[in-house]
Amino acid sequence: MGPTSSKKSGAADRVAAVLREQIVKGLFPPGLRLSEEALGSDLGVARNTLREAFRMLSQERLVVHRLNRGVFVRELTVAEIEDLYRLRSAIEIAALSQGGLVEPELGPLRAALAEADEAALREDWKAVGTAGLVFHSRLVQLAGSERLSAVMDGLMAELRLAFHMAANVNELHARYALRNKMLFAMLEEGDITGAAVALRDYLTDSEADILGAYSGVRA
Repeated sequence: MGPTSSKKSGAADRVAAVLREQIVKGLFPPGLRLSEEALGSDLGVARNTLREAFRMLSQERLVVHRLNRGVFVRELTVAEIEDLYRLRSAIEIAALSQGGLVEPELGPLRAALAEADEAALREDWKAVGTAGLVFHSRLVQLAGSERLSAVMDGLMAELRLAFHMAANVNELHARYALRNKMLFAMLEEGDITGAAVALRDYLTDSEADILGAYSGVRA
């Protein structure tokens, strides 16, 4: 790969990262058409660079190309949401089951909870949901596994799409923000086993609530 190709690849990586962050923050909802013209102008990049970024996000299952229509943010099916939670549960529970979590570094988790509290005061429920995703991403980081963390980081945008597919998620974000605090309290007390059990229940309930809310939208 020559210098020019490397530069193009680097630019596409940066554009993909920006678009991925917009999805994680809930700013690009499922079904939204991503305009090449508008995004190219906003980001100051060439069309080829933007198309390469779209290709990357397509491989991450975040966008889909529809022939003669353009690129759209993916809309998840029930089966995809179920599969997403299977993977999420495997990663998060594995992270808390690692033997090295004797005295985990909890500062990043505490910061994510503070972000959720500040967003709740503003009644910015998208931001509350984002802070919750960050909390769980940092929870996985406690395992000290770069691979687990990388997979979880990749799931964050897909999880946001799952949240978007459901109706009335504001109440859910508020409820699970409280449960995140309960998980944190267990970790702070050194009750790793209890936290792992609570996390399993948390994820089971979260999947059921998201699927229930999604079914209400589809009905």
